[in-house]
Amino acid sequence: MGGNCVSTSYSTKEPAPEPATPAQTPTTDKPGQISKNGKGWGHDTSMCPDDPGYPPDSPGAEKELEWDGLQMGMNEHGSYMVLDKEEPELYNPPSRLRDENETEENGLCKRCKDSFERSFRPCLAKHNRLSQNPTCCQRFRYMFLCPPHGVLSRWLTLGLIAFLIWAVLWSITGSETLPGGNLFGLYVLIVCCFMGGWLIAKIYLPPLLGMLIAGFLLKNIPVINVAADIYPSWSMALRNIALVVILVKAGIGINATALKRLSGVCFRLAVFPCTLEACLVAAMAYGIIDFAWDWAFMLGFVIAAVSPAVVVPSMLLLQEKGYGTRKGIPTLAIASASCENVYAISAHGIVLGISFSTGNLIFNIFRGPLEMIIGVTFGVVAGLILWYIPDVKQSAIAWKRFLLVLCGGLFALFGSKVIEFPGAGALGCLILAFVAAQGWQRNKEPVKKLVGIVWIFFEPILFGLIGAEVTLEYLNPSLIGFGILIIGVGVTFRVAIAGISVQWAGLNFKERLFIALAWLPKATVQAAIGGIALDEARRLGAGEEAERQGEQLLTLAVLSIVITAPIGAIAIALGGPKFLQKSSGESDSGITEDHLSAAGSKKDVEACKEADAELQSPVEEKQGNSQENGKALTSEGDGQKSDQATEV
Repeated sequence: MGGNCVSTSYSTKEPAPEPATPAQTPTTDKPGQISKNGKGWGHDTSMCPDDPGYPPDSPGAEKELEWDGLQMGMNEHGSYMVLDKEEPELYNPPSRLRDENETEENGLCKRCKDSFERSFRPCLAKHNRLSQNPTCCQRFRYMFLCPPHGVLSRWLTLGLIAFLIWAVLWSITGSETLPGGNLFGLYVLIVCCFMGGWLIAKIYLPPLLGMLIAGFLLKNIPVINVAADIYPSWSMALRNIALVVILVKAGIGINATALKRLSGVCFRLAVFPCTLEACLVAAMAYGIIDFAWDWAFMLGFVIAAVSPAVVVPSMLLLQEKGYGTRKGIPTLAIASASCENVYAISAHGIVLGISFSTGNLIFNIFRGPLEMIIGVTFGVVAGLILWYIPDVKQSAIAWKRFLLVLCGGLFALFGSKVIEFPGAGALGCLILAFVAAQGWQRNKEPVKKLVGIVWIFFEPILFGLIGAEVTLEYLNPSLIGFGILIIGVGVTFRVAIAGISVQWAGLNFKERLFIALAWLPKATVQAAIGGIALDEARRLGAGEEAERQGEQLLTLAVLSIVITAPIGAIAIALGGPKFLQKSSGESDSGITEDHLSAAGSKKDVEACKEADAELQSPVEEKQGNSQENGKALTSEGDGQKSDQATEV
């Protein structure tokens, strides 16, 4: 229509009022804008009067018009302009422009950072990721990229912790933690035993074997013989403390229910092989190595005990896989191993008390049974006290029970030496933990975990110091040769008697052979009580001959560990899947009458079945609950179907 018009935009909100007369026409603040009072239009000559939407003088055009306005902004060149709504990135200046407006210092830091990343990019792990199928060389190269990560990071962390602990000890004790000092030798021994145990565990052998080897090397290699700087009094005290820890751990772990139900076959398997081997070893030691009878029987009961450190973890692994669980073979082996340890430690304590006793002969004859009575009495009374003290409503009850049972065991061991009844200490400590655990029942697990944590620290101390007690000057070829002969003959008869002991337990020939092979390894008891006789000889000043026999006894105990522990662990690991039947999920319960081979076998087999069923009860309860839930759902669905059929 004639002239240029300013484009406007309108929106409909409320009905507009009647067209205003010229006298009532409101004015606006600015030309070309609509008045905000909502009652009329502002008249301006710059507006187009010929615009069909201006003014809304028709009755049907009841609209209120608003002005959207124009949005201004800065473009990439720094000039103001009307912004295009189709390109929102033009609303704000680009990031490059903002960075240029920052301070020069920030720009310099950014350039330095970029330059550093470009220079060290080949050494950074985030810029050199591994492919899906990397080669060994690629993995090895990636392991050393920065920052430290993976295995290298873990080892650096452990190394830094070890260094800081040594630094703290050095800042407190000074020269004692420098080379040649007592604490330095002890600290290096503990660290090396940890590493030795970790390496041996990688080839599925007991970690204590690596700890014994580490202790032996640190004592006998001239350049690194730091274990020779450890004070004998410190060594003896630490070994006794570690002995208390392992006895408490063993006592809490005894399964009283399985022990009661498997009493017949468990008694035969725990007593007969140990007694025969101890007597045979004692006779050969008396005739070949010129041991006195008391020292010979101490050697016999030290060597004759089976090792729970090898047997128990191996049996638990087989039980998890289902081997032998149908007849309760893992339960039988674990319970019998614990009972045999109690029997061997008690017998060794009795002979030890007789050996170092002086005075009246009649008193010395009854000294052994008296020490057993003292140990059992102390353990039972102290264990019953721990049933009620502390009471269950106290806070941190697990820690309090742990401290009480550990301190009670330490008092039993060291106090028995004060009253000159050393054989009662170890037995009293073991009975104390066992009786206390029966009162705690299921609440014993937190205490057991705490003892296990403490044992992680004392395990390398015990086995490392035991290995350090074996010196090359006492390892003459004749002693090693006779020792291998004695250990070999004793183990041979032990394996045979173990197989005969389970003859009436409803097991076939392969299962009896497996039990016999599982009764071969020696480790824990030999390392725990092998040095007690030597410590007593040194403490009492029994003379050079007694110390010589004590060192030979300890050497033969370590030799039995080195020979039998790897062979026994390998025999259990390989013989379990080969000789034992793997139970399926449907037939893990008892056995048939065809397995009963003698008159007394049914009772033993039923005991094995009940004990094994008790160990598997949590799994069976879960399975039973799931089956019951399935049946309930099925019955509910059937009921709904029947109701629908009735309605039809």
